[in-house]
Amino acid sequence: MTTEHGESTRHATVRAPAGDGAQVVRLEDAAVRVGERTLWSRANLDVRAGEFVAVLGPNGVGKSTMLQVILGAQTLAAGSVQVLGDPPGMHNDRIGYLPQRRNFDASIRIRGVDLVRLGLTGTRFGVSLPLRRAARERHRHERRRVQEMVDLVGAHAYAGRPIGQLSGGEQQRLLIAQSLVSGPALLLLDEPLESLDLPNQMAVADLVAEICRREGVTVMIVAHDVNPILAKLDRVVYIAGGQVVSGSPEEVINEQTLSRLYGTPVEVIRTTKGRLVVVGEPDVTHHHHGPHGEPLDDAHHHDAHHDAHHDAHHHDGARRPEEGRGSSST
Repeated sequence: MTTEHGESTRHATVRAPAGDGAQVVRLEDAAVRVGERTLWSRANLDVRAGEFVAVLGPNGVGKSTMLQVILGAQTLAAGSVQVLGDPPGMHNDRIGYLPQRRNFDASIRIRGVDLVRLGLTGTRFGVSLPLRRAARERHRHERRRVQEMVDLVGAHAYAGRPIGQLSGGEQQRLLIAQSLVSGPALLLLDEPLESLDLPNQMAVADLVAEICRREGVTVMIVAHDVNPILAKLDRVVYIAGGQVVSGSPEEVINEQTLSRLYGTPVEVIRTTKGRLVVVGEPDVTHHHHGPHGEPLDDAHHHDAHHDAHHDAHHHDGARRPEEGRGSSST
């Protein structure tokens, strides 16, 4: 592992063996500052075509900001970034982006299939003349493409229903279809598993991994819990304490690496079912460290304790209800 200060892990970068795919995202000594605060610095990352990459870390460390850097919506304070071989923002038409989960009001009548179609037509103004041959051909192509994506995500049975009447898992599948319908080379997903119950978390994780393999799309997914996607990942990017570490899951999610990242002892526990739990060791937990080891003030201690307890158990058969509705078996 290379480090900034010799044996120190400040700003360390661990590289997983690169595949034969073309370079899709590259960060070199990159830093991001928001106001007076530096979120992370000296980040080095090399993502290749067809890789499935998770961006992990506690809340507020700049995981979503990394996606914004890739999109060109957030400028770097230092270093450089290239996306699909050029500066960010130049190829956003080749990037599918799903922001953090939206809530659709039950009264919204737009059909799921029409939501998917917006991924193709959402930036188009005006109405094509129906008698023009080129317009008819384009409409036929768009209908075929939308149907292909609906089928790919397994949403055929409910895509004709109003989006507001669907479960969270069904909505998320259609939103993923919308982000894929334009045929992107890179898919950015910002916490797509959040607020889903366990069966839907696993189903969506399996779906994204299958898309990565079948369509050859590079996927970068911001996640709060790595367990639903752990076995499917090629690379992990972990952000904590202003540092960014990247490598294979085995290289990054271990006690030595995470303890150095956080600057405090961290224990990585693998349950009998293969689930990973990352916690502060007993001698530091009384200092109010969160479920991922991040320091918390007293006001957040109760929530952190609850989240850590929840994190240690909810994958052993428990189900998390979706917001405002029962669980779904999609």
